[in-house]
Amino acid sequence: MQGSANLNVMIKAARKAGRSLVKDFREVENLQVSMKGAGDFVSRADVAAEAIIKEELMTARPNYGWVGEESKPIEGADPTRRWIVDPLDGTSNFLHGLPHWAISIALEHKGEIVASVIFDAAKDELFFAEKGAGAWMNESRLRVSGRRSMIECVFATGLPFGTRPDLPETLQDLARLLPACAGVRRWGSAALDLAYVAAGRYDGYWERSLHAWDVAAGLLLVKEAGGLVEPLREDGNILDDGELICGNEAIFNQFAKVIRNA
Repeated sequence: MQGSANLNVMIKAARKAGRSLVKDFREVENLQVSMKGAGDFVSRADVAAEAIIKEELMTARPNYGWVGEESKPIEGADPTRRWIVDPLDGTSNFLHGLPHWAISIALEHKGEIVASVIFDAAKDELFFAEKGAGAWMNESRLRVSGRRSMIECVFATGLPFGTRPDLPETLQDLARLLPACAGVRRWGSAALDLAYVAAGRYDGYWERSLHAWDVAAGLLLVKEAGGLVEPLREDGNILDDGELICGNEAIFNQFAKVIRNA
């Protein structure tokens, strides 16, 4: 796909940051595995990747706003456009040497995501989309899965950890969903969960307690690949609330009914 100038800037930034993260990822396995040592290293890798992305994007589009996981937001001279960036989605995977993490970059225009890049640098899979131009992975056009029966579907979610308060709700979700489907996966990267729905690898995905930078890019990918995306609460706002559900059109209503316990 011949992308816009904005999309090309986003891809360039993602690839540059990806090279830095891949280099750092190789070093993680050589560190003594201690929370402090490895954790501090990954934090530095995360911040360095965001700095690379920020420099590339803000140099190319200095008037745009900025929201990133590792830095303070910037109100742009152009109030209608802002970058939404997660430089390393899947930090725990990165820390443990698991090659399942990604860079996520979205461009928002007047409250709507209009361009997206999710780069899985460890596997060299570049997912990207622009509003009205479809979703792609490297050279291949993406489409959501065509499965129509819930019992054949595999879904993805995140499992609450630490002191997150949404554990009871998620366990209830799983109790309702697992008997009705072919399986549920938890791979630890919301950005890639959404990209995998767009690619038809998962049939649907839902999660709570997310941030805008976790999901902004993936929302457009799923929509442009023919999927449906809604707030988990039907009157909610995904980027504000951090809750969503998505899937292919054929199973979406059944899936949403189970998760919403409607």
